[in-house]
Amino acid sequence: MNIAVVGCGAVGRAVCELAGSYGHRVTAIADSTSAAVDENGLDVTTVLDRKAERGTVGSGDREHALASEYDVLVEATPTTLGDAEPGFSHAERALARDAHVVLANKGPVAERYGDLRAAERDSAGTVLFEATVGGAIPILSTIADLGSEDVTAVRGVLNGTANFVLSRMSAEGLDYEHVLAEAQDLGVAETDPTFDVEGTDAALKCVILANVLGDGDVTLDDAQVEGITRLTPSALDLASEDGRTVRLVGEVTDGEDPTVRVGPRLVPEHGTLAVTGTQNIVQLETRHAGQLNLSGRGAGGRATASAVLADIGRLP
Repeated sequence: MNIAVVGCGAVGRAVCELAGSYGHRVTAIADSTSAAVDENGLDVTTVLDRKAERGTVGSGDREHALASEYDVLVEATPTTLGDAEPGFSHAERALARDAHVVLANKGPVAERYGDLRAAERDSAGTVLFEATVGGAIPILSTIADLGSEDVTAVRGVLNGTANFVLSRMSAEGLDYEHVLAEAQDLGVAETDPTFDVEGTDAALKCVILANVLGDGDVTLDDAQVEGITRLTPSALDLASEDGRTVRLVGEVTDGEDPTVRVGPRLVPEHGTLAVTGTQNIVQLETRHAGQLNLSGRGAGGRATASAVLADIGRLP
């Protein structure tokens, strides 16, 4: 398929780099200020080298990429809250011309799910968004295979930064600020880690899961969210004395009005949810198959790009 990639961060770049090995051709790449377009296929290496050297992918603008010919739009711009722009408009525009949309951007699915599905119903295109929840872990495709009506609840550890911090605090007895600085030095945490440590990122993923399970229009405003910034080493020590530890756990219950909660939870120290480092894990509670556990890399350019490209492979 011919792919247009909007967003040239770690995920967008990785999609461009890997697309050829999946049998696809990148015909447009756009970053925040520029675009490169070639309907016969771009030389991805040249475009990305230019991005690294000059800060732009080409001499065109984003409009040039959006107006070009493609089969699939990969929307990999940064997640925004509220109106989910400009990601939502990019998706809506592609669907209006009957192209497919694959999202790595959580905003449109978490904040405007009903609008997105309405645009999809009016289109010959399909919207897929495996990469928005759990990076490389095939959570949404597993739910689709089982049937959303068979999944009664979901819980899991869905943010690698928060999990790294909690793992280090627990293992070494270090305080939050010390471990956060370490995570930033290692590139595990952003310079501004608020989205991760306050639970927002995990909550957005849980909202997406709630929308998939309930086929509703849940948003971040409907979620109960608490982060990890107030946790102390002494609290983790007390948990350890009882054979437990603390993880930032997201939970979604099934039903017409799903409940979404994210916050620090006590879990068995050697239990399934006590993953360490930047690992993620999701537990699916099902009516017929019992509990299913899916774990793996929940973030990272190539890991997330693999989910994007798997979605492209599923398109009709």
